[in-house]
This record gives sequence, structure tokens and C-alpha cells, in this order.
Amino acid sequence: MPDSPHARHATHALIIGEALVDVVVRQDGTSSTHPGGSPANVAIGLGRLGRDAELLCFMGADANGEVVRDHVEASGAHLVAGSQSAPRTSVATATLDASGAASYDFDLTWAIAADALPREEPLVVHTGSIAAVLAPGAADVRRLISANRDAATITYDPNVRPTLMGTPDEARPAIEDTVALADVVKVSDEDLEWLYPDRDATSSARAWAASGGPSLVVLTRGGDGASAFTHDGRVVDVSAPKVTVADTVGAGDSFMAGLIDGLWYFQLLGATRRDKLAAIETGDIEQILTRCARIAGITVSRPGANPPTAWELGEG
Repeated sequence: MPDSPHARHATHALIIGEALVDVVVRQDGTSSTHPGGSPANVAIGLGRLGRDAELLCFMGADANGEVVRDHVEASGAHLVAGSQSAPRTSVATATLDASGAASYDFDLTWAIAADALPREEPLVVHTGSIAAVLAPGAADVRRLISANRDAATITYDPNVRPTLMGTPDEARPAIEDTVALADVVKVSDEDLEWLYPDRDATSSARAWAASGGPSLVVLTRGGDGASAFTHDGRVVDVSAPKVTVADTVGAGDSFMAGLIDGLWYFQLLGATRRDKLAAIETGDIEQILTRCARIAGITVSRPGANPPTAWELGEG
């Protein structure tokens, strides 16, 4: 989905949330280290798709922090000034099961530095996962979202991490508050089944779409594809491509980057286009989600959170 030259880089995306180092432990006992963090992966995914994306995070100016910074910048995104104010860079340990699915343990702190200076008036503001729930930074995340909502589309991926978020009852209020502020939500079936164990994921996604908050809720089901639910009751289903899975690290984040990029392509981002987003054509949703599934399929076919570039998609 390449843009015309005059539309490309016309404005920017602000991504708010954690950037860290992922230590991936495999079934055979081997391990490897990769830059990670759900929002960081989204910024990287957007940068590789040719978008102007800046990441507001909280990490150290240590060796791990430099690894993450270099990775972000090599992907075409960049850090907001003040993002390396933490005493040290956080670490997530992802342990893979036989199917390549990851479970996580964290050594992590999250805050927004007082001297962090994102650019003004982004076209889209994205947040997700730990950043929108974990104190003390979560309240500042919602403050920034609210402050930018008059200018920007708000996108959100709950990407729950139970080991950090407590029980569903404890995590649900912060997540629902952020959903209410969002125009677009991407959420996995596993996330919704954890948050709302008394109902199926499809019912939960429909409920969010009908809540008066987001115009579009996209439910991902891994290898079983994805579905979009609109605020006016439409449903769009797409299948996932068949691939050999290396691991699932970063799959949802690359899907999220593709979703933002697709909405950008169709000129549906920005507060002035909120009504247009609410009336998004069904065919456009299908085209966007099919491409998102392709992006995620490429990501899971190789180790770590390594989303494709526009060139790899045949668009560069």
C-alpha cells in the first residue's frame, strides 16, 4: 500500500510505551536477546513501512538501551528526547513452548520522564500493553492521550501481561478507560478471554465496538485469522496465511503497525477524519486486515520481533 510522494511523511505518529530487551528462551534451552516491548515494536513496524514514527518510552542510557535505540533508529523510527531517563533498561524473558508461543516474565519499570518532549500535533497516537496499565506511568499515558485527542486518532492494543497486571479485576478498569478514549482497538482473543472469562472473545469485541468508544475493534486469533467489528454492527473476517512459525514474538505488534499504516493509506487518521473513520468502507477494512495478516505472517516466520519492510511487501 504505497502512498503518493506528497502524502508520505506529511505528519507523524506518536507511540507511547515500553521499550526493553527481550531474552527469548527456546525449548532446547538456547536463548537469544532482541530489542522489544510492544509499543516499541509498533514504532519499529511503522518505521519499516515508511512512516514517520517517534517513540516515547522509558529506558536507560546503558548498553541495553543503546541496543534498543540503535534498533529503533535503524528501522526508520526515532526516540522522543528524554526517553532514556530511566536508571536502567527493562528486560522481558519470553519462554517459548513447543508451538513457538511465548509466555513472559518481566524485570520492568515504567514512567514518563518529566523532560520528555514529543513533537506537537501527531496524526495518530498509539499506546498499549504495560504502559497503559502499570503505575506510575499509566495515568500520564491517559493524560497524553486526552491532550492529543483533539488533533489525533487514538489507537490502542491492550496486549495484556498478567504477570505484571495482576488479576483481570485489577487490570480491567485501566484497560476499559483506555478503550473508551480510543478510536481503534486491536486485541487478541487470548487478551479478551483473560479480561472477561465469563464470555467468549467475539462477544467481548462486539461489546467494545458497541460501547460508544472505538469506531473499530479488531480481534486477532493467531493462525485462525482476524475479525473487525464496527460501531455500527458490521463484521469483517479475514484468514491468516499459512506459514511455518519460528515464534510468535511481536506478531500482534506488527499486525498493529500494519493496521495503523493501512488506515493512514486510506486517509482515515487525524481527528478531523474521525467521522470518515466511523464510516469506513467494508472493502477497505478487508483490504487492510488482509495485509495486516500478511505482515504478521512474515513476522512469525522468523525469530524475534522482526516485522517486514515495505520493500519486503513489494511496496518499496
